[in-house]
Amino acid sequence: MERQHFGVHIAAEIEKPLIYQPRFLAESIWDVEHWQKGRLLSRTRDHNICTDEGINNLLDVMFHGATQITTWYVLIFESDTVPEASTTYATPVFTESSAYNESDRPEYVEAAASAKSITNSANKATFTMNASKTIYGGALVGGGTTAGTKGDTAGGGVMYCASKFSSSKSVESGDVLKVTVTITGADA
Repeated sequence: MERQHFGVHIAAEIEKPLIYQPRFLAESIWDVEHWQKGRLLSRTRDHNICTDEGINNLLDVMFHGATQITTWYVLIFESDTVPEASTTYATPVFTESSAYNESDRPEYVEAAASAKSITNSANKATFTMNASKTIYGGALVGGGTTAGTKGDTAGGGVMYCASKFSSSKSVESGDVLKVTVTITGADA
């Protein structure tokens, strides 16, 4: 833009800042079935928070040559807590439940990725409850020295994602929770 004012030539350029906002959507979908005495009581679908720790691990493995975590585990928690992006394996914001018969956290056994998602729907994480509890959510963890151990936070693992269920599960001894975790990625 140029102007002349009182014989003085004034020139100015307006520079518009270039704003680049990359978008990559990584999320997981949690399908939880609550079974009691062989009867399906409820089925819910919830979304999650991918933790900063989980996304950093994903990027480091894919682009920085970090060591891949080859075995992941599903855990459930019994505190009415909402996980946040800053939630970590070492400092979870919830109380993990160990009130189930399986000796370890169930392994996340996924099929190969297809259509920008990966899932354990063919091999759901199963929790056979051995006490009356209220289950509020779940998380996907792996790595470290003892990620399969119930309640472990000291093993140096990674929490990829966590989900507070929209509807808590009031379980009794003998009830079964079947958890499907579908991880998706999209260029949003």
